[in-house]
Amino acid sequence: MQVSSWIWALFALMVLAVLAADLGVFRPSRREPREVTLSSAAWWSAAWIGLSLLFGVVILALYGRGPALTYLTAYLLEKSLSVDNIFVFVLIFSELRIPPDQQRRVLYWGVLGALASRALLIAGGVFLLRRFNWIVYPFAALVLFAAVRILWGREKERELVATACGVCSTWVARIIPITPVLRGGAFWVSQRGRLLATPLFIALVVVETTDVIFALDSIPAVFAVTGDLFLVYTSNVFAMLGLRSLYFLLSGIVERFRFLRAGLAAILAFVGLKLLSSGLVEIPTWVSLAVIAAALGLAVAASLTIQSKLAPVSGARARSPEPR
Repeated sequence: MQVSSWIWALFALMVLAVLAADLGVFRPSRREPREVTLSSAAWWSAAWIGLSLLFGVVILALYGRGPALTYLTAYLLEKSLSVDNIFVFVLIFSELRIPPDQQRRVLYWGVLGALASRALLIAGGVFLLRRFNWIVYPFAALVLFAAVRILWGREKERELVATACGVCSTWVARIIPITPVLRGGAFWVSQRGRLLATPLFIALVVVETTDVIFALDSIPAVFAVTGDLFLVYTSNVFAMLGLRSLYFLLSGIVERFRFLRAGLAAILAFVGLKLLSSGLVEIPTWVSLAVIAAALGLAVAASLTIQSKLAPVSGARARSPEPR
């Protein structure tokens, strides 16, 4: 798809505008931090999703139905895979004991760093795909490995976060001394003429590091949908822009969706197999969209249904009198 430079420029200006609005409206001041309410997170999540869909309408008007459907499929894929980031963010903040009123600051700058790192990874991936057709097979292997990791690697994920927190603390300490005490929303403070990194800065480093690891899963996955640089990057950007509000919306309840990881693994397995068979069978974009939406919907529905069936039993047990 041929995209003119002014479209890229307008997209960049739009992203800068929404980030500036997020910085001024959604982010609290350092002196008066406050927790994000559930209703606020829900409204912001809806706003980000609405903006993402509106951009799809723009693509439809400018380039037609095919690119718009491809963008929507790529966005849904990246949005669903971003839920796995939420699991890890919960582990990171728990491991480093970051309070909820300071988590938003870490995630804001974490998202900014992710936008830059993913731009480099996506550009490199598109370059490799255009130069070497066989690169789809290593990409497919990465995606299938990610499916296995999501399905059976929960404990290893906890160990990874704990190790990353320890390694990053040691690495930062070699450059900047670390204070174990939080200092409001500051990433580093000056004390007796020395610059000290706070646990908030360690959390930011770990968030950025783990996002690069997840990008190595999700970016090859989106190449199963399209290899177009504009569609891949814009879908990634809109999925990442809404990640912070989605975290505050789901962080307290994400563990209740017990089958969500199985749904994400199924999605990754599908796109991995699609990459492997790309030279033999061409799967239409609408089929990919249907499979991704169905896997995600079934995982959520199964989690809610089984949870609701188990709740009365648990309640009945809780109300039963103890034997005398």
